[in-house]
Amino acid sequence: MSERRSGEGQPDKTLALLWRNHRRPSADEPAETRRRGAGRRPSLSVDDVVHAGIRLADEQGLAAASMGGLAKELGVGTMTLYTYVPSKDELLDLMVDQVLGERDLPGPGDPRPGDWRDQVELYSEQTRAMFRRHLWLSQVSTIRPPVGPGMLAGREYLLSVLLGLGLSALETNTAALAITTYVDSAASLEAESQLIERTTGQSNDAWWYERNDLWETYFDVERHPAMTAVWNADGYQSSTKQAAADSYRYGLDRLLDGIQAMRPL
Repeated sequence: MSERRSGEGQPDKTLALLWRNHRRPSADEPAETRRRGAGRRPSLSVDDVVHAGIRLADEQGLAAASMGGLAKELGVGTMTLYTYVPSKDELLDLMVDQVLGERDLPGPGDPRPGDWRDQVELYSEQTRAMFRRHLWLSQVSTIRPPVGPGMLAGREYLLSVLLGLGLSALETNTAALAITTYVDSAASLEAESQLIERTTGQSNDAWWYERNDLWETYFDVERHPAMTAVWNADGYQSSTKQAAADSYRYGLDRLLDGIQAMRPL
């Protein structure tokens, strides 16, 4: 599966579109953005375009959310679509940031669950649910993320959760980045696994079963003594999904234990 990257669009146009609903237009705003406020009322909005792109990607895969495919879905010409979104790069950022905002994490002053670990757990659950709803997210690299309201809301939430732990500002930021890296990466791998199963029609367990000859014909216990010891001690799960779920739980718990240990006495 090919991978797309967010953050590839033109910065000024991308920022204006990402934050389109969060500030009033200014006099020096790009003309293509201002012109929609004058003359005949447009039949579409940027929101319509973004939601249609997400719907296509959910139903048919990320490749289906091309500018041509999206124009057909919306019943407009491709050139008309470009008056709303300059290119597929900006469109991708808008789609990613929109679904990031779906996590609906508590903002400043909103009620929150339990203690700080419960609040991190909420971030974890909401992020994993987001990836399950939008499997195509696993095909998008966000090393250079869309710096929109959805992305910043997640960042703000985690920092606010950790600020009360008594860590230094640097430790707080580092801990938040560690949680984001772990949760988002694991959620992406889980979504990729589901996407592969959906597109191939074959479960991961079935894929491994077809390769059982590895153990009988090629596996050398003397070259792999650690793996052999774990196998003999019943250390492997019978299901790849259960193994992934258990390893995720183990990793998140140990990460939070480490942050807890850093708190001043």
